[in-house]
Amino acid sequence: MNTTETVANVSHHLQPLISDLGLILMTAAVAVFLFKKIKQPLVLGYLIAGFLAGNHFDFFPSVKDIKSVEVWAEIGVIFLLFSLGLEFSFKKLMKVGGTASITAVTQIIAMVSIGYLVGQWIGWKPMDSIFLGVILSISSTTIILKTFDELGVKTQKFAGIVIGSLIVQDIVAILMMVLLSTIAVSQQFSGSELLLSVFKLIFFLTIWFVGGIFFIPTLLKKAKNILTDEMLLIISLALCLMMVILAANVGFSPALGAFIMGSIIAETTQAEHIEHLVKPVKDLFGAVFFVSVGMLINPGTLYEYALPVAILTLVVILGQSISSTIGALLSGQPLKQSVQTGMSLSQIGEFSFIIATLGMTLNVTSDFLYPIVVAVSAVTTFTTPFMVKFATPFSEYLEKKLPRKWIKKIERYSANAQSIKLVSNWQIVVRAFLTQVIIHSVIIVAVILLSSKFILPLVQGSQFGNIFAALITLVILSPFLWALSLRRIAVKQVAILREERKYRGPILMMILLRMILTLIYIGFLLNIFFSPVIAFIVLIAAVVVYFVFPKKLNAQYHKIEDHFLQNLNAREIKKAVRSRSDLTPWDGHMTTFEIAPTSNIAGKTLEELSIRELLGINIAFVKRGEITINIPSRNERLFPGDEICVIGTDTQVAAFKKYLDQHEIDVSPLATESDIVLQQLELINEAFIGKSIRDSELREKTRGLIVGLERGGKRILNPESKLILEKNDILWIVGSKKLLANLSKN
Repeated sequence: MNTTETVANVSHHLQPLISDLGLILMTAAVAVFLFKKIKQPLVLGYLIAGFLAGNHFDFFPSVKDIKSVEVWAEIGVIFLLFSLGLEFSFKKLMKVGGTASITAVTQIIAMVSIGYLVGQWIGWKPMDSIFLGVILSISSTTIILKTFDELGVKTQKFAGIVIGSLIVQDIVAILMMVLLSTIAVSQQFSGSELLLSVFKLIFFLTIWFVGGIFFIPTLLKKAKNILTDEMLLIISLALCLMMVILAANVGFSPALGAFIMGSIIAETTQAEHIEHLVKPVKDLFGAVFFVSVGMLINPGTLYEYALPVAILTLVVILGQSISSTIGALLSGQPLKQSVQTGMSLSQIGEFSFIIATLGMTLNVTSDFLYPIVVAVSAVTTFTTPFMVKFATPFSEYLEKKLPRKWIKKIERYSANAQSIKLVSNWQIVVRAFLTQVIIHSVIIVAVILLSSKFILPLVQGSQFGNIFAALITLVILSPFLWALSLRRIAVKQVAILREERKYRGPILMMILLRMILTLIYIGFLLNIFFSPVIAFIVLIAAVVVYFVFPKKLNAQYHKIEDHFLQNLNAREIKKAVRSRSDLTPWDGHMTTFEIAPTSNIAGKTLEELSIRELLGINIAFVKRGEITINIPSRNERLFPGDEICVIGTDTQVAAFKKYLDQHEIDVSPLATESDIVLQQLELINEAFIGKSIRDSELREKTRGLIVGLERGGKRILNPESKLILEKNDILWIVGSKKLLANLSKN
């Protein structure tokens, strides 16, 4: 009898959960079908389906237990952010460059400020206004990528800037979630607490990233031969949830932990395979999340706040477009690419929902904020394809209507900004110094804290136990202490700077600071296990031992570092194609195409094809299997399966795509080898003046291509080989770094 009652009781509790999940998935399935038919983003369909399946409409089936839906939604957020992390990776953030970073940061600062001011103007509480500013500052990665796919603009130059900006926005959004949580808990703008939160975030991000990259790729590599798809999926999700638990235990959002683990796995050689395996899980719980977001929309609230929805929609469309355009212009992009970038980023999406959910979870935002944000997102999702389509004609309209003086200034600023490729030696040294100090300090402090928490309680009260525990900790730390204090960094740049008197003092101070920090960390560790007097004596002994065995410490550290770098770069090493966006000037860019097996250009030489003469593009390299042919000669033949990297404008690249005999072509990221560079060369050598480009033999002397020419303020991308060179022409050459340097000296 008791057993029957128990089963009935369990069934009673399970029924609402299962029936609600069934209703969510059923409405999501209908939304997928309908919105696929009308060619609209599925996210919008999920929102509307959730809106209709909520408790506000009697004529539709409704969920019974909102709390259980919130649980499913929270799981959805975790897997959604895990998937975003798999597509993100910290190395991508390092590679997006100044253009995307300046664009994203300008947009975020502007929109956070505008959002806060608009919230205050409408009469909302300060906390609502703060959350509103952050919500309006993050564009939707999902919507933009889907729109780019549907419109076929992924190969255009501005698309690369937009995707880079989205990467920066993702990591800034994570940082702002941490800061918002701190503000919400303290209910005040305490500078010291915010600073502490930033340091805490940097500390844990560094230790998680370094530790994750050191161990996880090795684990997956060792188990590669025995891992089935099922096992790999389970291990990946287990690692994700483990990091979720760690993040929650140290006071961060569970979503942050999922994002971090995704970004760590993104550096492994199996990242694409794991991403493919996780996709169904992400799609399932992502649908649950977006449908649950729609369920929380109250029609009465929307009607009551129709005016704020309209105002905020205009703020997003105009504010995002203008601020992103200004950011792209500041980074040195031409007007056309800047306008295209700005108008593409004019919407809010998944991160905005997550931040709005955070405000509700912390009970610091008003009930009306969430449905307003969802409504604004729905409207801007509809407008995104139109904004991307009209960006090009609008940029052309601006070029005609803006004063000629402004256009010339923008062009001059863009040309100057793009020609500044070199970083000063001092910047390289400072960057290397900060990286060295921050990473090793975090590792050392983390090991000391772990030692004090787990080892110290075991040996406390035992004199020999303390000595043994301190010795073990010092042995573990010794390679990192050596690297912090004595490892040479930016050797060439430091040697150059030492020749100038004004840099000798700062360089010496950097060396002393690293040694002092090392002594402080050793003293801090010893003070945990011993009294201050004994700690001081042991410190002196430790320093003596430390300097007696520098070679062994050096070897041990480099062994650790090599293992870390091997894991970090394994995915790139496996990929034969790497991105090089620095080998093309102005509005030209590089894109890689594959010669189809049935292409009618296969077997012909470049001279026979006359691609540059016909389409105005250059071929930077040809990749054939494991061999890369940089700057191929006119006698080079193309074969089926060859990957060819072309340099040209959006129009020229599109024309080349059509030229490849209407075969389906996979467009992959551009690539080349690191020994070729883009360099600007002013023509003052009499030996070249008055000759055509072909007769000047510049191609042969630099093993390169002349991809641009400036003459009297006019620019020619990929000039013809018969063009006569004149004095003071500025040439943009892609070629051998060494040969170009020799040519510049002559």
